[in-house]
Formats: sequence, structure tokens, C-alpha cells
Amino acid sequence: MTYDKSFMAQAAKEAESNLISGEGGPFGCVIVKDGAILTAAHNQVLAQHDPTAHAEIMALRQAGALLATHDLSGCTLYSSAMPCPMCLAAIVWANIKTVYYGNAAEDAAAIGFRDAAIYDFIDGGLQNTTVLVLTQHDRELTIPAFHSYQNQAKQLY
Repeated sequence: MTYDKSFMAQAAKEAESNLISGEGGPFGCVIVKDGAILTAAHNQVLAQHDPTAHAEIMALRQAGALLATHDLSGCTLYSSAMPCPMCLAAIVWANIKTVYYGNAAEDAAAIGFRDAAIYDFIDGGLQNTTVLVLTQHDRELTIPAFHSYQNQAKQLY
């Protein structure tokens, strides 16, 4: 799918809605399928009391429910800003192959959002303990469920 400015304008409109509603940060997203908007959403972190309620996550949830699938292959995502690492991971899990965004991570950092710091944490090999202490323990307690799942040939996603 080629870029369509009207879809980005709708993502921007979703972001701007939070300037009035105060439901979350100034982030908006639309998901497009077959040349039409499937879902439109904005950040609802504050309204939902949910740190995962980013615009992209909300739009992905709506699209999955609407299509009754976790696989959003064939969809294109437009975001008013570069998706954060959490949202990027969710987009990859959803099998969306094209994302268009407006503002950069540096733009979000300039108004106080920590996206760039999270990217730095990931780029640094997850070793910055002022951001997060991440250590592996007791794999022998958790690996049996993985082996059982694999042996049952469950559906992967």
C-alpha cells in the first residue's frame, strides 16, 4: 500500500482529541485495510489507568476484535508518532508489514515522553540498571511449560 496523507491526517486528529479529553498523551493511530480505515484510536493511558493503552495498542485491539483474529496481515498502520518499543513489538506480533509515522521519538522526548530512553536501554543491551533490573532466574521451573506447549504442537502466532 502506498502512503495516503488523509490517513495520517486522521491519526493526527485522533492525537489532537486528547488535547481536549485529557485521556492520555497526544498520540493517535489508524489501521487501514483494503484502502479504508478499519480502526482509529488515541492514547488512553490516563483514562484507562493502563500503561499499555497507547494509541497503537488500542487500534490493534479494536482491529483484532473487529476481524476476529490476532493476525492483521494485509493491514497498514498510520501513527502520529514513531511507535514506542512496546507498540513496535505488538505491531510485529500482529504481522503488520507497513507503518507510517509523523513525529519522531526525539519529538516525543522533547515534550517529556521517554520513548528515546527506552530505545537507548534496548540498544545498550538491557544493562542500564537505573532503567530496569532484568535478570534470569530458575529457568528449570519455567521451561517445562514451554516443552509441553511444543510437544502439544499448539498454534503459534
